[in-house]
Amino acid sequence: MKHIVLLGLALTLLTPPAPAFGIDAVRRFTVTDGDSLVVAGERIRLHGIDAPEQAQSCTAPDGRAWACGKWATDHLRAITRGARLSCTRLDTDRYGRTLARCFVDGQDLAEQMVAAGAAVAFTKYATDYVTTERAAKRAKLGLWSGRFDRPDDWRAATRTPEVVERVSTSGCTIKGNISSSGQIYHLPGQRDYDATVIRENQGERWFCSEREAQAAGWRRARR
Repeated sequence: MKHIVLLGLALTLLTPPAPAFGIDAVRRFTVTDGDSLVVAGERIRLHGIDAPEQAQSCTAPDGRAWACGKWATDHLRAITRGARLSCTRLDTDRYGRTLARCFVDGQDLAEQMVAAGAAVAFTKYATDYVTTERAAKRAKLGLWSGRFDRPDDWRAATRTPEVVERVSTSGCTIKGNISSSGQIYHLPGQRDYDATVIRENQGERWFCSEREAQAAGWRRARR
């Protein structure tokens, strides 16, 4: 019996930790861009897809430029609004974000984004949504209705994989930062203000007032 108990203990120690997000569905989460969310303070990157960056522009069928990055973000917000979100952890990327497969109402969230033409299959890392992408392309949905650079090509062309700002171009001075502690905003003069940089493609942003930051779901840094 003692050997059985010890074996059971050994197996327990060797068992990998349970996923951060599993069966339990949550309603409190924040969409930061077309392929990323923050759930319980943890940054989630949807596995297998790549959505246009917040600052990315595409070409509409009539030749005009349109803010496809913002549109993709708005689409993800629309299909998750009021829903229960369930995610399963798969890995962690080089930016410290959790790579996960997420579902709303039993539907694969990443697949819905690709099916609507709001994201593309990120074949550099996975081929899960290649067939879905082909269907969206044939139907000329979303991004496929005009012309666009694939998000990874756009990032490469704009020099860096993440847009980093120390000074706001809008004149707003409050820094909305996303960390392991969640969505925190820093005011000028606070301890970590100068060291904080804004990475727009990870959902971080500038605010012009505390009221604006709080309305968007950010909370004030303690010091």
